[in-house]
Amino acid sequence: MNPLRHTFISRCLDTTPPSTNPLPEELRYLDIGCGGGIFAESAARLRTTASVTAIDPTPDVLAIAEGHKRRDPALMTKGKLTYLNTSIEELPVPGSEAEKFDVVTLFEVLEHVNAPGPFLESVISNVKPGGWLVLSTIARTWTSWMVTNVVAEDVLGIVPKGTHEWQKYVNEGELREWFAEKGGWGGNGGVKAMGVVYVPGLGWKEIPGGEAWGNYFFGVRRDG
Repeated sequence: MNPLRHTFISRCLDTTPPSTNPLPEELRYLDIGCGGGIFAESAARLRTTASVTAIDPTPDVLAIAEGHKRRDPALMTKGKLTYLNTSIEELPVPGSEAEKFDVVTLFEVLEHVNAPGPFLESVISNVKPGGWLVLSTIARTWTSWMVTNVVAEDVLGIVPKGTHEWQKYVNEGELREWFAEKGGWGGNGGVKAMGVVYVPGLGWKEIPGGEAWGNYFFGVRRDG
């Protein structure tokens, strides 16, 4: 799925409306729930990236990420890629708007959160004016329940049983509604979505309209 993450982020950035707070040529990323660092590393290698801060509350996966990082001298440049063993709730909020992040990413995390509203409040406090929150998650539909809970966990066993809790899934429309009620987000076309599906033998592929029934990407820009 990692190539599609970059594709979707590029689409968000390429369609950013005029802003009083334009993003810089070199971007600062915050990757929440980074796991083993697959996205964080790939983002840090981009020529358009100034720095990546990647956080995860699980020490074991961060040890794997750190070990992999040390294999690439380009990633060892001070400040280029920083891993922190913390949750977003415990991460200190930057002291000023200018110190916040241009792109905050949240991949395959939201579907595991008990209270998405308060959690998202912690997340969006790190996005600078004109910046983007980009996430991926799963729609709460009968199709997604069949694919993730029955087929992936019970039939094929490719995902440990109990990994997914269908009632925690968040629909794309619910995210749009939450940000619309929040205010200050997604103005002037600053909301994007992209449905994706896993095709055996071919990997993850974009599927138009897929956000209505399965896995999807969602991007929303902070007005500024």
